[in-house]
Amino acid sequence: MVAIGTLAMHAIEGWSYLDSFYFTSFIATGQGPPGNLQPASALGKAFSSVLAFVSVGTVITALLFLFGPFLGRVLKAGEERLEEVEKEVERKVEGKGKS
Repeated sequence: MVAIGTLAMHAIEGWSYLDSFYFTSFIATGQGPPGNLQPASALGKAFSSVLAFVSVGTVITALLFLFGPFLGRVLKAGEERLEEVEKEVERKVEGKGKS
């Protein structure tokens, strides 16, 4: 997404590759456009709007793909621990009820 955004902004707005990369990296991370770079053309504004939606979604998907299995294990371990604590509390409550 960053490469596509960089090349497109270079072609649409005529910015240098570095400025185009700088702009695209801000859009892709959800920070919005940097103050010193704003698309001047209608096509540039439309493209950067679409780029914002697509690239933020791509970043979120990539992070979930990378960290999803780890987060799943953490969630499962938390559920198992919660079940253990619930059983322990139930045993204590039942023990007090018999006394």
